Amino acid sequence: MLQIGPYIISFVKTRHFLSSPRLLESENKDRPPPPQPPGGEQPLTSALSHFPCGSLSTRSHGDARPGWGPGILGQGFMTWGRGWNLSVQGPFVLLGFPGPRGLHAGLFLLFLVLYVLTVAGNLAIMSLVGAHRRLQTPMYFFLCNLSFLEIWFTTACVPKALATFASQSGAISFAGCAAQMYFVFSLGCTEYFLLAVMAFDRYLAICLPLRYGVIMTPGLSARLALGAWLCGFSAIAVPAALITRLSFCGSRVINHFFCDIAPWIALACSDRRVVELVFFGIAFCVILGSCFITLISYTCIIATIVRIPSAQGRHRAFSTCSSHLTVVLIWYGSTIFLHVRTSVESSLDLTKAVTVLNTVITPVLNPFIYTLRNKDVKEALRRWVQGN
Repeated sequence: MLQIGPYIISFVKTRHFLSSPRLLESENKDRPPPPQPPGGEQPLTSALSHFPCGSLSTRSHGDARPGWGPGILGQGFMTWGRGWNLSVQGPFVLLGFPGPRGLHAGLFLLFLVLYVLTVAGNLAIMSLVGAHRRLQTPMYFFLCNLSFLEIWFTTACVPKALATFASQSGAISFAGCAAQMYFVFSLGCTEYFLLAVMAFDRYLAICLPLRYGVIMTPGLSARLALGAWLCGFSAIAVPAALITRLSFCGSRVINHFFCDIAPWIALACSDRRVVELVFFGIAFCVILGSCFITLISYTCIIATIVRIPSAQGRHRAFSTCSSHLTVVLIWYGSTIFLHVRTSVESSLDLTKAVTVLNTVITPVLNPFIYTLRNKDVKEALRRWVQGN
């Protein structure tokens, strides 16, 4: 139990814009005094019940739901509460996209249709590769890994967003928020590594075609894919563990449609600089490391394609990597903006809009990109539709 009576009295006296003590006494005169535990200790909830909540509560910046802000009293306890882990008290609230019910209904239908297309399209890619021996090569093995990843990546955030649009509440527990954040970012890191592995595979196929079958064996393909998954899930473990040690004693409204790291740690009342630096360092290494491998691979690929004498040969060589290159450009173009930054409190609304491109749009585009721009996949899909 905490002796908080003196803190509350001194806090109220220092707030000149609050009601006078005489007014506070008149507002609370009908309230019976709370029972005092032995030793003169006063529970936190009983002490707070003496204050006129309507006078003390206010909405925090960016909070569209009344009653969820830290309020004047919450701001006063912000400093006093440092060092106490209050993160387990009550759920967080995902703000989503504030607006009228019509907007939420439209977003619900849009996200639902895109989610169904994402799952169906990526399952179709995996089924095609499994059903046709011609597609059972390292290139399509990595593509199956990417399709499997995209299904779970969008599943980690879209269903909760759909529930938020439908229920208008957006409540999520601390454990649920931590789990969603971990899986979303782990799968995102895994996608960086998988795209780098696929770029390396295309480099071997185009630049070293005679040695490709000797180097890229099924065993090496499996080890590269497993390494991408392990690196992705281990990279985010440290910042996830650090976030669980933060204290959240103010507003609990997350300005996003899923538990993104940036708007979540912006709510912390304890020192979050270590989390920001660790997250920035990991994002820097993951993004630039995978981007470096991809860039070097495609530099060698382009140099090799340019030296091919016939136009038909150049077109055939480029067609084997054009789908992957398109996905790389879409993915890196959006995520570099999202994650390579040092300030977590700026441009949260713009970040939320750009995140939709990565979490909802890109996963649904991948099956269509690989189907429309890949001759082997189109042929396998035609035979599958015809039942051959």
